[in-house]
Amino acid sequence: MRTIGYAAYSSEAKMMPYHFERRALRDNDVAIEILYSGVCHSDLHTVNGDWGSQPYPLVPGHEIVGRVIEVGALVKKYKVGDNVAVGCMVDSCQDCDQCHDHEEQFCRHGMTATYGAPDRITDEITQGGYSKHIIVREEFVLNMPVDLDLSKSAPILCAGITTYSPLKHWGVTKGSRVAVIGLGGLGHMGVKLALALGAKVTVISRSDSKKEVVDALGAKGILVSKDSEAMRKATASFDFILDTIPTKHNVDIYTPLLDVNGALVLVGQVGPIDEVNVGTLIMGRRQIAGSLIGGIKETQEVLDFCAKHQIYPECKMIQPSEINEAFAHLAEGDVAYRFVMDMSALDNA
Repeated sequence: MRTIGYAAYSSEAKMMPYHFERRALRDNDVAIEILYSGVCHSDLHTVNGDWGSQPYPLVPGHEIVGRVIEVGALVKKYKVGDNVAVGCMVDSCQDCDQCHDHEEQFCRHGMTATYGAPDRITDEITQGGYSKHIIVREEFVLNMPVDLDLSKSAPILCAGITTYSPLKHWGVTKGSRVAVIGLGGLGHMGVKLALALGAKVTVISRSDSKKEVVDALGAKGILVSKDSEAMRKATASFDFILDTIPTKHNVDIYTPLLDVNGALVLVGQVGPIDEVNVGTLIMGRRQIAGSLIGGIKETQEVLDFCAKHQIYPECKMIQPSEINEAFAHLAEGDVAYRFVMDMSALDNA
């Protein structure tokens, strides 16, 4: 299938239009016309080579909402015209213990990422959602609930599942005392999802400049991390802390806020953090952990959950031709919304 997208041709180059061929439809494949593609901060890190060299030219994008235009002969779950979604992975071995446990993101043989990874059969490099079409194995295509607004839903496929999965894994439920560090693209989704799960949510920030936003979301308020007295008074106040800071930082100022058996889970920074004072952990049986995304079953769960509670990321709609400006904005800091590209503007002539 001939298609068009926006690709990075090197780590220093601007995103540019890119014509390329999608693979031929296999019997278990679904062909999708992409309607909306979310822009994730990890896309910027990847194309910049921050996490290692990349197989350029590279089409990013793993927050994909679209419509089925063709199905393979063995596909049973989807038909032409269905509204569907694709997240951060498009394949796995389907045979290891993790895949059998619906944790394909931890496939023992390595999941196949939506872009920048070798195809499990042909070894050709996968290309992502900054494009007009995509072809994905049926098991990794998600159903879009009828109650979800397609134009606002793409970031649920990454920001949504990245925050929902640890909330569920660490048992956040009604009455849980939750803190979310940061109110950017990940943080604001963490707040919305934790509130919908019934938690009592506080935002931790360096200032109270976003107090009106926090109040509007329904959180208890802001705990200012630079206010040493307020932080001292908040000792042992939380059962769970979701840390969305996307850069190297010191977690020691946050771990005392955990109650006994509490957990601080990192979902923002991919890389080193400052040296940790283990004494604080030992004295309260506290833990520091990390979380990736969720499996396909859990990603479908968060889509259905968001539909039920009408939870959407804060989105700013852009045209594909504006992707370089969006990247520049992301590079300046973690914005409090997610960019979403309207792919209907992408000419496939």
